[in-house]
Amino acid sequence: MQFFTDDVMRGLLAASLETAALDENGFHDVGTGPGSTEGAYVDWLTIDDLDSSVVDDVTRIRNHPLVPADIPVYGYVDDVSTGLLVEVEAARAVGAAS
Repeated sequence: MQFFTDDVMRGLLAASLETAALDENGFHDVGTGPGSTEGAYVDWLTIDDLDSSVVDDVTRIRNHPLVPADIPVYGYVDDVSTGLLVEVEAARAVGAAS
């Protein structure tokens, strides 16, 4: 969800419902159409900043009334190239137990 924005996804779907191509310049339409404007009504949940997204998620969990305050909440990013989980330090701070 990091490789495109809602606007890019909506534009691709408006042009064609065929699978788009991805190269060094981003996604581009390779279909012949028809497309659909229905993609404009979907929140594609794209991610601008991975670490900020993790911090937002941990904050939401930390503040949820069903999560006890004495349980720490951590946030990680899955590095798909190495297979490792990388802790987001800022998420540790907001997710600390009290």
